[in-house]
Amino acid sequence: MSKKPTIMIPGSEKGLRVESRVLEERIQKAVADGHRHIEIIAQGQHGIGGRLWRAGQEPVTVRVMGTSGQRVGAMGFPNTLIDVVGPASDDVGWLNAGARIIVRGNATNGVGNAMAQGKIFIDGDIGARGMTMTKQNPRFAPPELWVLGAVGDSFAEFMAGGVAVICGYGTQQTDNILGYRPCVGMVSGKIFFRGPHQGYSESDARLTAPDDEEWQWLVAQMVEFLGAIGKPELLSELTDDRAAWQILVAKKPFEKTVKVRDIRRFRVESWDKELGKGGLIGDLTDQDLSPIPLIATGELRRFVPFWENEKYLPPCQAHCPTGIPVQKRWELIRKGKLQEAVDLALRYTPFPATVCGYLCPNLCMQNCTRQKVSLPAVDTSVLGRASLDAAVPEPKAATGRTIAVIGGGAGGLSVAWQLRMAGHSPTIYEAGKRLGGKITAAIPKSRIPDKVLDHELQRLEKEIPHKYLKHPLKEEEFRKLYDKTDIVVIATGAGKPRVIPIPGHERAVAALDFLKESKGERAKVGKNVVIIGAGNVGCDAASEAFRLGAESVTLIDIQAPASFGAERKHAEAAGAKFLWPRFTKTITETAVELTNGESLPADTVIMAVGDQPDLSFLPEEIRTERGFIVVDEKYQTNDSRVFAIGDTVRPGLLTETIGAGRVAAQAIDDLLVGRHETYDQLPAIDPARVKIEYYDPRLPVFEDPQGCAAGCASCGACRDCGLCETLCPQNAISRRELEDGAYEYRVDPDRCIGCGFCAGACPCGIWRLTENVSLE
Repeated sequence: MSKKPTIMIPGSEKGLRVESRVLEERIQKAVADGHRHIEIIAQGQHGIGGRLWRAGQEPVTVRVMGTSGQRVGAMGFPNTLIDVVGPASDDVGWLNAGARIIVRGNATNGVGNAMAQGKIFIDGDIGARGMTMTKQNPRFAPPELWVLGAVGDSFAEFMAGGVAVICGYGTQQTDNILGYRPCVGMVSGKIFFRGPHQGYSESDARLTAPDDEEWQWLVAQMVEFLGAIGKPELLSELTDDRAAWQILVAKKPFEKTVKVRDIRRFRVESWDKELGKGGLIGDLTDQDLSPIPLIATGELRRFVPFWENEKYLPPCQAHCPTGIPVQKRWELIRKGKLQEAVDLALRYTPFPATVCGYLCPNLCMQNCTRQKVSLPAVDTSVLGRASLDAAVPEPKAATGRTIAVIGGGAGGLSVAWQLRMAGHSPTIYEAGKRLGGKITAAIPKSRIPDKVLDHELQRLEKEIPHKYLKHPLKEEEFRKLYDKTDIVVIATGAGKPRVIPIPGHERAVAALDFLKESKGERAKVGKNVVIIGAGNVGCDAASEAFRLGAESVTLIDIQAPASFGAERKHAEAAGAKFLWPRFTKTITETAVELTNGESLPADTVIMAVGDQPDLSFLPEEIRTERGFIVVDEKYQTNDSRVFAIGDTVRPGLLTETIGAGRVAAQAIDDLLVGRHETYDQLPAIDPARVKIEYYDPRLPVFEDPQGCAAGCASCGACRDCGLCETLCPQNAISRRELEDGAYEYRVDPDRCIGCGFCAGACPCGIWRLTENVSLE
């Protein structure tokens, strides 16, 4: 990216202070636009200079003038240099992850609090609790804090890594440059200091003098520090006398003195006495406070962890009506088996690209666990579109059993495909001129490329025999099919438009008819179009009306529109207007008149209030109810040899119809081979068990299957990260190899204390901690 000139961003507009959030957005935008030198005229805004990740590895310099607020450089990135021209407020470099921060003056409390990387240079003194709760990843250089003057109380409290250098120059604290009680709870790290002090936590740190290697490091780094703050002339004064420097080093665990406390005495004499019975939470709980004399293992544990790998469905699969194992496909891609992941789709649907890649509203994505913390859902449509060239699975050995599938739409093709894979001989009987049902006849071309749909239909036609009746099926023909085949599946869909019997309804065109004509480039519309019914079909009709030349399209509905997904977005993007609640009174030659007195100009009126199945071919002995065929949970009718799926049973989504085809095919296969099995679907995992905090929040979109696979949280399925084994304080968890490359994590009950670290840390929610069975 070409470098842009220095940009100045003011902290006020028209005499009013800009909010911190707004200022940060402007800084982030400047970086995204290519600016790498930014000057901020601050007016007390917080968090200036942090999280500038959009520059990648390119260095970014942020110069802060004016009055900076709290948390300058908070969560700073390694590519960032922040130069504060003047003093700074609390929490400079909070959670610093690599930024180099210079403060040309004093800084108040919390400098370097919880920092993990980077350097902070202070040209003055700092307040209390500097360098507290730091941490260090051994893969990176330790965090550093350099202070020209002195530090305040509680310095390096709970310090867990890093280096601090306190020069003691020019300070008024001539008798104590380390403040009161430094190093309490210090775990690791070093503090170089020059000047007098009044003690430190001797139980956590020890005092020593710098050895030759430490002294050489101090002098070399002092040059960088003094150069950064613009005072190189102080080098000789600060380094001439090596004896003036001392080091506080965190004690190793074996060096620390163990203090034995009588917890009961503390609770009675201090906690309860000062705060009341039960202390701070005494009014909320009456839990048992009796002491536990030992940390129990085995049968005496209060809690027991269980490794519940794949005992629950991930939310994506649980909410996919087709039942596609979305997560399993991402797992295969993570293992480098992209083609296997692509091929897997054809075991569940004959339309992995057409539906999963383009037409499905993606209920899997709507229920992705990542969204519980506002992260984007893993984009399954990416994998759907990649499945266009999936390899057809090898069908099982032929059984010789025949099935007549009436209807070549999504449902009929789905059940026929599954039966073919099971080794049976299905034949599709389609009343139209082409397979695909509404997908080929009515869904606009803007929603699905022709080459994708044609490719998947050709794949189906090669595998499954089909006959074009070219006329609606008659009852006599149905009975002949029934007599000559083992099973009949009704999948004729809903092709008979519903009509609201209002005056002038004959002037309206049915949405399904309009979409069919439009796809065949035979439809015409006027300047003003009104669509009665604002569902997804109505939205498709609206988009097509605009494509055909309409200038105004209005959709009306008696309730909040049920439309959603791509159909709604396309209609709104085209300019459609939605009105509700609205009730139609009559349709005239020039308008749609409403019961509230409104008159909507209308050259063309489209009625999109749903469709119903045409069951005129169905023998009267097949039970129906309110115009739909009655079936059980396996889609079997009251005649054991007749099944019905899709819109002949109930209106639904394409993916629901395809899923119904899978269920019916499984039931038919069981019936034909004499198998009697039940299929209990696993429950979905509780998303609260999954730890999304492990995943990078900086990825706004997913662009390829590999990126999607890496971002999948693998809810309920172990990713074999070994974190549980690593974290277990008792080494009670071990990994065991099983056959065929499988594995499991096991718990040694004689070591396990039921602490729950495994359940608390598991990214995928595999471990469950449950209360132990009481001993009798």
